[in-house]
Amino acid sequence: MKENTYMHVDADTLKSIDEKMPPEEELQDLADFFKVFGDGTRLKILFVLLSGEMCVYDIAMVLGMSQSAISHQLRVLKQMDLVKNRREGKTIFYSLADSHIVTILSQGLDHIEE
Repeated sequence: MKENTYMHVDADTLKSIDEKMPPEEELQDLADFFKVFGDGTRLKILFVLLSGEMCVYDIAMVLGMSQSAISHQLRVLKQMDLVKNRREGKTIFYSLADSHIVTILSQGLDHIEE
C-alpha cells in the first residue's frame, strides 16, 4: 500500500484527538439531540417557552397551530429532555427543562446573526 504523503498531523496530535473523541454512542446521542433543533415548529415551541410555563392550549394559540400538532412536538421535546411538564388538575404545563436550553438557543441565534 502506498504511504500517504499528504498527512501533516503528528502522532501527538492524533493521540490528543483520540483521547478527546467521545465514544460512538455519545456522538450518536449528540447527533440525535441536534436533530431535534432541525424542526421549525419545535424551535418555535422552545422560544415560546422561554417566556415561561404554558399549557398546550396556550402554545397552540400563540403559534396559531392545532393542539394536536403542538402535543406531538412536545412529546418529541420531552423525550429528548428539552422540556419538562407538571400537572395541575387536568391541565399539563410545559416549561424548558433547564438553563442549558436557553444557552443553546441563545448561542445558536448569536452564531447565525454574526
